[in-house]
Amino acid sequence: MHIKEFDEGVIIKNIKYFHPIHTFECGQCFRWDKTEEDSYIGVAHDRVLEVALRDKDLHIYNINLEEFNHLWIDYFDLRRDYGAIQRELAKDKTLKKAIPHGRGIRLLNQDEWETLVSFIISANKNIPHIKIIINRLCENYGQPIEYKGKIYYSFPRAQDLLHLSVDEIAQTKCGYRAKYIHRAIEKVGKEGFDLYKLKNLSQPEARKELLTFYGIGPKIADCILLFSMGKYGAFPTDVWVKRVMEFFYFEESATMGEIQQLAREKWGEWAGFAQQYLFYYARDKIGRQRG
Repeated sequence: MHIKEFDEGVIIKNIKYFHPIHTFECGQCFRWDKTEEDSYIGVAHDRVLEVALRDKDLHIYNINLEEFNHLWIDYFDLRRDYGAIQRELAKDKTLKKAIPHGRGIRLLNQDEWETLVSFIISANKNIPHIKIIINRLCENYGQPIEYKGKIYYSFPRAQDLLHLSVDEIAQTKCGYRAKYIHRAIEKVGKEGFDLYKLKNLSQPEARKELLTFYGIGPKIADCILLFSMGKYGAFPTDVWVKRVMEFFYFEESATMGEIQQLAREKWGEWAGFAQQYLFYYARDKIGRQRG
């Protein structure tokens, strides 16, 4: 990568395998929004960033080169050779069709606590509604951050939320998920469960620990593993992924366990990348055809 600093941020020249639309709209994150100028503004790690693809160059605003090298190069997973991953996965005939639809996806390395709460909220919700609930939570209990004359809010830590009752959490309109969030707050903020240590465990061990959280099932656990803990063998399976897997790989109904087993056997440590390309493909192509 050729990276240079300018007065408003950093520019990555001639970037490959990164597109903001693919990355921020593939279902892995909920705090990045498109602007009228075709950039994306998001809040991550208590900072507001703006990202835009101008011709072949990626502009990241509101950071400097030191901050980029310290945090954001890893947050955006820019050290990884996605070309090599795509070439390997494209040996599969279905992924060869799917990858071009989401070629610019990068798997973000998000904060574990934020990811856990966000995906608890995501259960049986569409993305616009998930974003609304998360924004309410942040506006009510996060810290204000100004950018370009507008106030954004950080994601509140577990300790910041310990005083809340289930009913108070429910005021964000998260419904029955309020009790799951409340229990997660207590487990992390009061009981001292170290969520950040799970990254150092094996994927099965980390998954087992996540499943001890009230309200977290296999799909949400796999999302947390994949999107915040670097467990790239995780294969979150929702209705879209199940549908495309059944259509292309089973040609009949399949259980979640059967789908998970096939993903492990077929893609191994790259299963999470395969999942993202298949998810984007299913939503972008199959979903629109049916719509």
